[in-house]
Amino acid sequence: MTATLLLILTLLWPLLLMLRSPLRVLMEQDALWRPGPRPKLLDAWWASAPLPALALALWPGETTLVLDGWLLGGVWQLDEARRPWLLFSALLWGLAGVYARGYLVAEQQAAEAGDGGTFLRLAGLTLLWPLTLAGNLLLLLAEDIPSFYLGFAVMTFAAYGLVVHADNRDAHLGGRAYLIMALFGEALILGGLLWAAGSADVLTLAALRDGIAEAEQGAWMAAILWLGFGVKAGVVGLHVWLPLAHPVAPTPASAVLSGVMIKAGLVGWLSVLPLGDPAAGLEPLGRLVIALGLVSALAAALFGITQRHPKAVLAYSSVSQMGMLTALVGTGLSDPALWPAMSVAVVLFAAHHGMTKGALFLGVGISEHPPRLPAWLLWPLLILPAVSLTGALASGLASKWAFKNVLYEGGHETLVTWLSLAAVGTTLLVARALWRQWRERGHHAIPLLGTMPLAWLFAIVAATSLPLWLPVAGGVVDSPWPPPDELPGLMWPVGVGLVLACVGLWLAAITRRRITWRLMSGDLWWLYAMLARRLGAGLQEGAERIGARGSRLRGRLVAAEREGMAWIDGLPRYERRFRQLAVPLMIGVAVLLLLGFWLG
Repeated sequence: MTATLLLILTLLWPLLLMLRSPLRVLMEQDALWRPGPRPKLLDAWWASAPLPALALALWPGETTLVLDGWLLGGVWQLDEARRPWLLFSALLWGLAGVYARGYLVAEQQAAEAGDGGTFLRLAGLTLLWPLTLAGNLLLLLAEDIPSFYLGFAVMTFAAYGLVVHADNRDAHLGGRAYLIMALFGEALILGGLLWAAGSADVLTLAALRDGIAEAEQGAWMAAILWLGFGVKAGVVGLHVWLPLAHPVAPTPASAVLSGVMIKAGLVGWLSVLPLGDPAAGLEPLGRLVIALGLVSALAAALFGITQRHPKAVLAYSSVSQMGMLTALVGTGLSDPALWPAMSVAVVLFAAHHGMTKGALFLGVGISEHPPRLPAWLLWPLLILPAVSLTGALASGLASKWAFKNVLYEGGHETLVTWLSLAAVGTTLLVARALWRQWRERGHHAIPLLGTMPLAWLFAIVAATSLPLWLPVAGGVVDSPWPPPDELPGLMWPVGVGLVLACVGLWLAAITRRRITWRLMSGDLWWLYAMLARRLGAGLQEGAERIGARGSRLRGRLVAAEREGMAWIDGLPRYERRFRQLAVPLMIGVAVLLLLGFWLG
């Protein structure tokens, strides 16, 4: 009963907190419009939104809640497969919420002092932050298809408000890219779910996976759903919103966008694709998924190292890491027998990336507003999660060993080599991000015991110690840590990446020139925008041509109509002439008839 109540409170508490801010405003006698002080929005209650979810994830045992009156029949549950996702997601949401109270303190003070515009923007954030969280939690706990899709859609569209919070040109560009790609992905997801669920006549995710595996058109259903969820997961070609949205969003929002929300695409794949089912016959799709994942992992590294904004570099790092996860998911389609062991490694890798990338994004705000710590202590703390992300330390080392061990046992040495090359790119990306943070570091120290530094420090501890507290970690192998003789094979990509980074810095130093060229964030987005403009111009030109031809045709028809009317108007004149000649003509006709009879 306690677990069931926690399950209900997990989804209701963020919604109640979402409604709390506007109710407080209304109770403050129209505080939204009147001049003067306004109520505090980012308080401790607001930051408590993910606490019931965290308690539920830590609660022992499983629980299921069946709601017959919800949509087509709701089934919400917490099981051992969902527990790791809920645990690290709720933890990162909670840390980001605490961090946001310090990060947005200047806006909070301006809003409380009576700045109406700032108050409106902050009120929008306080409304949409818990709503986004509620959608994220619902998709993690839902077993029925309608609830799962509802949670995914609510999270997707509510997060738009987090992206455009700054309300400037760059923010609206990032928000536009995010929204366009989100609509494209939602259309594919909805179409795929309706097709697959309708064909199999099912309403739960487990039955949906079985239905896709048995369907005659199952490969096409799986491909559409993979593409739809791939927008959120940052699949190559569909990733363009990530490097545009991350730099413009508030830093705590960037942390949950990269750490949790892009994992929703991965959760979607695990929820709807018949991974590990040899009867599904999806081996060709699996090989394609592996190839696209590797392209994403390598290409994102090449684009990312040219960026100047630290959060843009980290965004491309997320694309690269998700490309590696995409390749691992592809092995579950191409080699179904490998998936039971690989699935555990994928969860560990996803949780490691989520917590570590969250700590790195929070670290960007820390480098801009450093706490009162000596540099010899501050920068090692900033570097620690970066080293972990490369796979050389802590949770990164454990997660890398987890999936590489499974791949070696499955005979996929070539895939391991390609993933190792992607790890070289990860090292270059985090080195570039840290370098840009150093170049753009701030000098105005903030209190060490403030909400920002404390949340950041806790995120570092949680990220590096993840194999010790994540429930799935013990299920990877007998020990999540690699044996000593495997360390050289795991560490060489980091060494190569560091050497390349040092060579780049040395070349920049000896030339004494700053390398100012860079590829624009969003890469393919600008190609898509150009093609869309050309397509729009072509359609407009075609419409104008059709309109011109229509105008000419209308002119010809009008001229023909006028000629016809003129001919009709002239008929009375011929009628009068005919009446004048009618009698002679009739006499002539009669004479001809008589001559004919006579001659006959």
